[in-house]
Amino acid sequence: MTSLGGQFPGRRPADSPFIVQESRGGLKKISDMLEVILRRVDALTKLGNSNDTSHRLEELTFGTMVERIQALAQNMSDTAVKMEQILQHRNMDVPTRQCDIPKDPLFPDCSTKMDWMRARWTSDPCYSFYGVDGSDCSFLVYLSEVEWFCPLLPGRNQTTIPTPEPPPKQKAVFQFDVGPLLEQVGARKESLNFMKKRIRMLAAQWASAARRLHDKLQKRRREQKRILVHVGFLTEESGDVFSPKVLKGGPLGEMVQWADILATLHVLGHSLKISVSLKELQQFLGAPPGRGSCPPTGPLPFDLIYTDYHGLKQMKQHMSLTLKKHKCHVRVIDTFGTEPAYNHETYATQNGYRTNWGYWNLNALQYMTMFPHTPDNSFMGFVVEEVNETERLSIQKNKVNNMAVVYGKDASMWKGKDKFLELLHHHMEIHGTVYYDSQRPPQVPAFVKNHGLLPQHELQQVLRKAKLFIGFGFPYEGPAPLEAIANGCIFLQPKFNPPHSSYNHDFFKGKPTSRVVASQHPYAEQFIGRPHVLTMDFGNWTTFNETIREIMELNVEPFVPHEFTCEGMLERVHAYIQNQVQCPGREPIGPGPLLFQSPFRLLPNSSTLSWALPGSAQPSWPPLTALRVLASAPNNSCVKTCQEAGLICEPAFFQYINVKEAFTALNLVCEGVELEMNHLLPAVPVEHKECHLQQDSLLFSCAGSSPKYTRLCPCRDYRRGQVALCGDCL
Repeated sequence: MTSLGGQFPGRRPADSPFIVQESRGGLKKISDMLEVILRRVDALTKLGNSNDTSHRLEELTFGTMVERIQALAQNMSDTAVKMEQILQHRNMDVPTRQCDIPKDPLFPDCSTKMDWMRARWTSDPCYSFYGVDGSDCSFLVYLSEVEWFCPLLPGRNQTTIPTPEPPPKQKAVFQFDVGPLLEQVGARKESLNFMKKRIRMLAAQWASAARRLHDKLQKRRREQKRILVHVGFLTEESGDVFSPKVLKGGPLGEMVQWADILATLHVLGHSLKISVSLKELQQFLGAPPGRGSCPPTGPLPFDLIYTDYHGLKQMKQHMSLTLKKHKCHVRVIDTFGTEPAYNHETYATQNGYRTNWGYWNLNALQYMTMFPHTPDNSFMGFVVEEVNETERLSIQKNKVNNMAVVYGKDASMWKGKDKFLELLHHHMEIHGTVYYDSQRPPQVPAFVKNHGLLPQHELQQVLRKAKLFIGFGFPYEGPAPLEAIANGCIFLQPKFNPPHSSYNHDFFKGKPTSRVVASQHPYAEQFIGRPHVLTMDFGNWTTFNETIREIMELNVEPFVPHEFTCEGMLERVHAYIQNQVQCPGREPIGPGPLLFQSPFRLLPNSSTLSWALPGSAQPSWPPLTALRVLASAPNNSCVKTCQEAGLICEPAFFQYINVKEAFTALNLVCEGVELEMNHLLPAVPVEHKECHLQQDSLLFSCAGSSPKYTRLCPCRDYRRGQVALCGDCL
């Protein structure tokens, strides 16, 4: 167990009062019982002691069991001491007189919460931690001073949880040495060792990128943020299926991204805490011992928290109701993205968008993706190592035109691909990097030269010789194709017909997105393209053969998109941290209508609107000077509408176009205006003239289309090689 909460059953007070003496006595009884067991085990050990070698294995196993019982006894003893200290520390000065439930219209839930506390206060030791002892007075003190459901009792004018002044703001200073970060990451898991190797490998590129960004920002003051990075999928409580597979060909994309996130935040000069266990999370958040029903023991000590869906669930468990108050501080690393229709709990439940993920009622920009495929979310990304000029010349000189490497470290990815491999083998020597223990995987044909799982530097050497890096449809959207292109390979991938989505493909089912994937790596197809990336129908054998011959004749140089360089990632994350989704005072981000009176102007000889007032009239990030408003065709999403105009949909701008004036400026007639909760709004129905405005700000969505609607779409420009930032966003 990682907290005391798992050791106490939930019982009603009438059944068994959970009082201080019981908790102390219970722990002591368990400790005494373990001591009796140990004495009996010790006697059995002496009785069974023999020099016969046939019994040595049994003795070894028996000895291991004894050691474990001894360790358990010591843990229970330590827990009893800690519980004693906690109970002494948290003995609140509760009034001894009878306390009546106050009837205050400002606290309508007080009576209901009192009934709940009477019935359930023993369900979590955290209530005793805060001094609750079963009396109405202790309930009222807790509900008024620790939580906020009841008014303060007469004569008590301070809350139990202190609210000190926030620390003074510090200036963020670029860090050119990753050594302190490597020490902080530690070596508790194989996955962490992998991350450290990656950070160390890119150290020189991080340092040079930081110097370039420092010069670019021209000594602009940057505020240092207190940041917690909690990697939930690596905790034992979430199963941590990744760490054991690091050396066996398991998926590494997530760990690549997390390593680069840690490096980015460190190099930008922010104050970091790193957590990969529930115990560390509790410690950093100041969570009291127990099952998470009570709020932390102090104010949130972080400006930002980067986590994943597993970590978000763990935070909810240990922050109780205070997570709602602090949700605007959270950033969720989310590989495949979460669209607003899936994020809004009530809307998702009522309209068939509910999945095992999503439904957290965050601002959709707080979800951060691996590739820029979901404009409703923020693009976090990762880094691809760049080659220097000497390496570039060497790669071009030593390329082997008839050498191909197959994308797929797991043998299952090769299953059913014999025909493709035979066709490819007629033209090229095929190499693989499939993991195996002792025997060659049967899915890999004998004519394939399989290197096994390679360390990063050895894989680079193979890619620098190869001409072709070929994918067979899975995995989707990983880092490997970009790494191959960075080493001078041409990436050949299949086109999906029909495209894959949650409606027709098991992999995407249950994911909080309706995104349609038309190829194995849509980013490579859309943002890189020829000559580095070729996408084709693998079912046409004639075209396949012709394409292979074309690839053998092509000459390409190593290429890395700017947004996947160290400098590009530093630029992007710096802009997010300093500008994006700031907490509005102390209020949480939550549902609610946003109706701004926003003036527009129609651009000359165009059907596009721009913002008419100086940007300072409505402070915004991205700046409103970047706003371009378009009307979609029926059944087109805003993602597609903006993309066809050479722009990108910007969800932060929806609040400014959610007004009747936007329809009028685009010559769309509004005979009436209706407010409605629908992720396709603002829009106008094709068959009617009522203009429909969005009622709930959490449902503003670039994604989504319907033949029934013409949508209003907020678009913006973007920097070359940096789709996440507009021209004036840095």
